[in-house]
Amino acid sequence: MATSFPTARLTLGQMRRSVGRLSAAGVAILISTAFVTVTLLAGGVIQGTTHDMVAAQYAKADVVVATADDSSFTADDVSAVSAVDGVATVQPLTSWFGDLRNGGKGGYQTFAPVPEDPRLSPLELTDGAWPAADGEVALTSNLAERLEVGLGDTVTLKRTVYPEGWADSQADDPAAELGEPEDVTETLTVTGLAADPYGAYSVYGGAAAVPAATLDAWNAVEPYPNPVTELLVALDTPLDGGSVPGPLAESLDAAAGGADRSVDVDTTEEVATARAAAQTGGQDLVFLVFVMTFAAIALLIAAMVITNTFQVLVAQRTRTLALLRCIGAGTGQLYRSVLLEAAILGVVASAVGILTGGVLAQVALMVAPAFDLGVPLPATITPTWQAVVLPLAVGAGVTVLAALAPARSATRVAPLAALRPSDAPTLRARSGRTRLVISLLALVGGFAALGGGVALGMNGGTQFGLVAAVGGGALAFFGVVLSAVLWLPRVAALLGSLVARTGPAARLAVANTLRNPRRTAATSTALLIGVTLVTMMSTGAASARMSADSLLDEQFPYDVSVSASSPEYVEGLHDAVADTPGIADTALVTNATVTLGETEDSSVLAADPAELAAVVNVPEEAGRLTDGSILLTQGTADEMSLDAGDPVTVSSDDGSVDLTVVITTADALNRTITAADLGRVNVPAENTTTDIWAHISGGEATTVLADVQDAVAQVDGGAFVMGPAAQAAQFRQVVDVILGIVVGLLAVAVVIALVGVTNTLSLSVIERTRESATLRAIGLSKEQLRGMLAVEGVLIAGVGAVLGIVLGLVFGWAGAATALSVMGDVRYAVPWADLGIVLAVALVAGLLASVLPARAAARTSPVAALGVE
Repeated sequence: MATSFPTARLTLGQMRRSVGRLSAAGVAILISTAFVTVTLLAGGVIQGTTHDMVAAQYAKADVVVATADDSSFTADDVSAVSAVDGVATVQPLTSWFGDLRNGGKGGYQTFAPVPEDPRLSPLELTDGAWPAADGEVALTSNLAERLEVGLGDTVTLKRTVYPEGWADSQADDPAAELGEPEDVTETLTVTGLAADPYGAYSVYGGAAAVPAATLDAWNAVEPYPNPVTELLVALDTPLDGGSVPGPLAESLDAAAGGADRSVDVDTTEEVATARAAAQTGGQDLVFLVFVMTFAAIALLIAAMVITNTFQVLVAQRTRTLALLRCIGAGTGQLYRSVLLEAAILGVVASAVGILTGGVLAQVALMVAPAFDLGVPLPATITPTWQAVVLPLAVGAGVTVLAALAPARSATRVAPLAALRPSDAPTLRARSGRTRLVISLLALVGGFAALGGGVALGMNGGTQFGLVAAVGGGALAFFGVVLSAVLWLPRVAALLGSLVARTGPAARLAVANTLRNPRRTAATSTALLIGVTLVTMMSTGAASARMSADSLLDEQFPYDVSVSASSPEYVEGLHDAVADTPGIADTALVTNATVTLGETEDSSVLAADPAELAAVVNVPEEAGRLTDGSILLTQGTADEMSLDAGDPVTVSSDDGSVDLTVVITTADALNRTITAADLGRVNVPAENTTTDIWAHISGGEATTVLADVQDAVAQVDGGAFVMGPAAQAAQFRQVVDVILGIVVGLLAVAVVIALVGVTNTLSLSVIERTRESATLRAIGLSKEQLRGMLAVEGVLIAGVGAVLGIVLGLVFGWAGAATALSVMGDVRYAVPWADLGIVLAVALVAGLLASVLPARAAARTSPVAALGVE
């Protein structure tokens, strides 16, 4: 090719003579594309892991068949679904609760079935074997540890068997008609230990698994068994993404629904997406916020870094291109040569960057288990076309685009004129005025689009808002970078005036920032990009963490709840829970059946407002409860055609009270009144139950939950314990993992910034070889030369860092307001510690970036340097 095509020969020759400069630009391209690749691969891991946690109870089922009207599936329905062509196994989604103990340890525990197909169980066997007969049980590891049992040990199960027909009896005293229920104690042998990797049973502190037939038999003698509203279906041929095929969906609908029932037939992935949306206000939070947004930002930042680096590289070679024109090279030939060089460099560096990013992501997955993240991660990365095509397109495409302007400007200047140093644009020059107008338009339009995106995001249009916000932010940032050559050197010189009196080296450094504005702006912009990214993502991550904590507090308002098996045990249970280490506060919460407005048999919660505010994670919501008021969610108020401040009556056969509606955002506090108001209603005792809510402080949620279960087990009568805090902790762990990945990516961003600063400062020193030699020749010492470059580097880095911090805060808050408003109220954070570290690192980076160039400049003798072209 080199002999057949003069442009290619010229290009390859240029690249061989500029290996050092091209290597500097190639490193920036490589790191940027690796950054984007890791971001996209990490996004896939985050999305898959979070979806698996949200839909943990569905295990690896292919299809979920659910009733649309909350009716219960029967055994005949299960058989009908099993008979559908293509169906391998069907498992009703059901559970059962029994008193499981080993000596004095244990209590009411959830039991799960062992299905025929392991794809239909969220539990994974880690040791032993699954139970295959009555009298056998498998325990999750945490439950086995709490009960202090292992393989081959036995545990006791206490359950109550009710006479047949108990649930259908119309008698006031079913026992007189059918006989007393019988308490049965059984001995179960532990045959296996299981893991619950995605936390399907974390809220219950673990689970016990028995054969499905055994669980069905126990449920059959319950007076009021839980309805079966969902069926898990495993197919002969697993689905490969997408929706359930039409013929199969119709067959399942006909088998499970028929003419009398409406059912939903969806893939597990569709159900997981819907559940994730339900928990995050209607959007897939993880994919939308932490993946797509961050990937888009990574793409933009990579483009800016590559553009800045390559522009500096090509601009440094303007004199070389002019010399080529002097010896006969045509403008078109030079233009094509520069673009071909950019394309080759972009493709090669991007390919290496993609490979590097894949290796880094794989190493991260291999190392992650050592940190006990608490969530399962895949063993290997799953490459996608996006993770290959997008980084390659950004690396190669942006590199070529970055070469367009310098190549065009070099070919348009007359050869003899190009051999003279070029002046930077000024406001007096036509090019400077044009640059000013374009940058102002970009700034105004960009910030306007950013503000519009924020407004859209905060009003429900999150997806369109993100597009507008990211595009507007990019346009505004482009305006800042474009105009930097007009104002940034003056700002650097203004700050430099503070140190100019310290000596001639400092005065020369300050003068240099003004004498060559292009160089100053290019060097500072390299760090500005990295600092903006780091600050923006630190601010966004801190805001996301605060907002996520707020959302989880609303989703899980209390940490532990204890339900007594009988009212006479409430006092003893309350004392046992209150004395458990790690429990800070407790409250008695009564659930009463009343008439609420026009709705009969409606449930309300009642508690002392002060006690309630002490135990819930949303004390500001509980603090709104006062005598004479009732807390309702907006949804419940809409169903009852009520607004905040409207009156509503709570009544029973023996009393009533008029209350004022107060809207709450906490679902668990829906229909809550004060204990004093409930007393005025005079609800019969048989229509009330009292639970104990507790707040955990100073202990790990799972540990305290186990301790509460052990304490409750010592109280006569027993109780059922739930620990929403354990599930909330698991979700917080997911958030921590996500933010940990973000921090890791920020470390890469810092490297990109350092490479950018070092590249541009090194190239500027190379460009100033003759200038430095002249200074040496007129008496500037080596130490003064190093000091001049050090002060110049720190000044330029400081200006870029301060501006980057300001822009990063603005963009971070805007991104949080746009992307996180879907969760509810957004909490804005200023990561002061991170900002201090960023500023310090930026100043040190500017200093260190000048060390090697300064050493090279100082080593070269003045006579030799003056002879360099």
